[in-house]
Parts: sequence; structure tokens; C-alpha cells
Amino acid sequence: MNHWTNGCAAASWCIALSLGSAASFAHAEGNTVKIGVITSLSGPAAESGAQMKAGIDTWLRVHGPNVAGKRIEVIYKDDTGTQPDIAKRLATELVTRDRVDLLAGFVFTPNAMAAAGIADQGKKPMVVMNAAASAITARSPYVTRVSYTIAQSAKPLAEWAYKTGARRVFTVVADYAPGVDAETWFNNTFTALGGKIVGSVRMPIGSVDYGAFVQRIKDEKPDAIHVFLPNGQPMVSFTKAYREKGLDKANIRFLGGEGWGDEDVLKAGGDALVGIYSSGFYSYTRPGAENAKFVEAFGKTVNGKMAPSFLAASSYDGMELIARTLAKTKGDASGPVFMAALKGYSTTSPRGTVAIDPATRDIVQTMYIRRIDKQGTKLVATEIDRYDAVKDPGKEAK
Repeated sequence: MNHWTNGCAAASWCIALSLGSAASFAHAEGNTVKIGVITSLSGPAAESGAQMKAGIDTWLRVHGPNVAGKRIEVIYKDDTGTQPDIAKRLATELVTRDRVDLLAGFVFTPNAMAAAGIADQGKKPMVVMNAAASAITARSPYVTRVSYTIAQSAKPLAEWAYKTGARRVFTVVADYAPGVDAETWFNNTFTALGGKIVGSVRMPIGSVDYGAFVQRIKDEKPDAIHVFLPNGQPMVSFTKAYREKGLDKANIRFLGGEGWGDEDVLKAGGDALVGIYSSGFYSYTRPGAENAKFVEAFGKTVNGKMAPSFLAASSYDGMELIARTLAKTKGDASGPVFMAALKGYSTTSPRGTVAIDPATRDIVQTMYIRRIDKQGTKLVATEIDRYDAVKDPGKEAK
């Protein structure tokens, strides 16, 4: 990239020049379509990154790398965690040095927001495979998303809670952007229906001891608690505190978001999770032939080391979207052509039917209300209700 930037007077002008130059060479690689995937392959979110990578690799292993006369090449870059500056640098390198045709991945919202500016300048399609803040797809007309938004999960959960008899709910969330979004959408939806929020707590994101928070909830005697925490161990620890303080025996229902049906949570939580409810788009235990084929293929990709999480499912679907859109454009991955071809996209997936909203470029999908049950020795996320064709309420409200 140095031969493009020597003599630049301002860093922002240099980046713009480099991105513009890279865009002009969009088809220089001939029969290869390069996808630059930015994800967390090390650091605290390495497990999430591993799921994302395995979902992508599973699609490639099942379907092969050839689409519309082009060969797909995936280049992985490690953002190491919530690091927007690193994500921006990696996106710039992928566009200017590696000459990728598309950007994809993104575990975290700040990283996706930072990279979206690069996609916008370079006119490169960007497929978000996890990051869940509503505003991401509004950052650039070249950004689309195949995962979900926090609002998309929290709003149906609040509607279901009220529909099934809850009138007094206590909300507890981790104090970071996704947690605040979950609290806002659940509380606003629930109160608009006529329910009452009897208490709200935002816990430090690094909390490990939830006993005092759970005791406060018990003292308020709500009908239910709504909980949003980072994926993995925080969920397990909070659920165990919920049991130890006897909230289940006090008939206080537990309402969680996406991730409670993932293998790592089910295995670590064990029987403490039985009977809790959650709202989400995917669990590896969901029924259906499409998911059964995906779970089997994923297992072969990772040699049986783990089951797919919702990140794996959305990453697999992201590759499907890229491939089907390339087939539609006859291999043309240029930004305006690719994004125009997304309009009308709809397909079946391991999670059910998915589509892309042509107005917002965001995912439209079924959100399931799940209950954790025990079938023999196995914990499963049983789908007990569903909300079909759910768009992102964060955009519908504007």
C-alpha cells in the first residue's frame, strides 16, 4: 500500500485514496472472490471466533468453494476482542493490501461499526455475522446482517411474558451497550402492554458474584426476571445463583435472551438451567432435517469438539447469502451490484426461513421462545412459541 500513500498530507485522505484505488482493482484477481473475515481468534472471545470460523468452514466443506465460475477464498484476521481500532486497521489492510471483494465476520458491535466506515469508503459489501446493535446496518448502504439485533430478541420476549401472565418483572442486565439495549426494549415493550417493571439493575460487566443482586430480586417478589448477560459463564453463574436463592421455588420465572440454548451453557449449567425460558433464533438442539444436517456437518468440521452455537449458524447463513447473491450477479461482487442483488433474498436455513429486508438490509427471521428441558440425560431448548417474520424493531420504530 505504500506506493499509494507516499506524500499524503493527511491520514484520512491517504486512506480514502488507497480505498478508492483498491476499488478500481476490484476484478484484478480474475476468477477469485476474496472474503476478508474479521473475528476474534484469540483473547476473551476466542470461543465465539472459533464458532464463527467453524460455521464458515462448514459451509465451504459442504458446498465447495466454487460459485458462478468464481472460486471463494477466505482470509481470516484476528481482532483479539472488542478492539475497534484494530478492526478498522484490519479492514483497511484487507481492502487495500489483500484486495478483498467483501468484508465479513464481526463478533462485536464497536468493531463492526469501525469496519463499516472502511466498507463504505471502498464500496465493499460487508456481511455482519454477529454484532447486534441496530445502528450497524445504517452505517453504510454496503452493510447487511445475517445474525440478529438485541431488539429483535427482547421485544418478542416481553410480548410473550405479558401474554402468558407476567405483570411484574424485574430486569437485570450487564452494564454495556447490548445489555442496555435489552433492558430498554424489554422494559418499554412490557410497560406499553400494561405490565410493570418493579426494578432494574445494571451490573458491572465483570461481575462474578450475583448473590446480592438475586436476593434483591427475590425481595421484590416479581412474577419474572428478565436477564441479559454476556454469553457463556456469566449466564451459568447467574442461573445457579437464581436456584440457590430459591427464586424458582418462589415461582419467579426466568427470561433470558440468545445464547441460553448453546452447548457450552447447557453443559456448564446442567440441571440448574431446567425450566428457564429464552428468546432467540437458534439452538443446536432445535428440531428439523435442515438443522440435523447442519449439526452433523459442523461436527465433522470440528472433529466433534463442539456443537454449533448461534454464531456458527449465522456465519453459515452468511456464506449462503454470499454464494446465492454471487450466483444472482454471475460472480460480480462489486458493491452496488451485489447490494442491489440482495433485495428479495430469502432462503431456508438451520434456524428456519430467513430473508433480508430490502429497506434496511437487516435479517428478517423467526424468533423462538424456548424452555430448557431435560430429555433423558440431555438438556434441550424446546421451542414452545414463535414469532415469525420478525424485523428489527429498532428500525421499525424510527
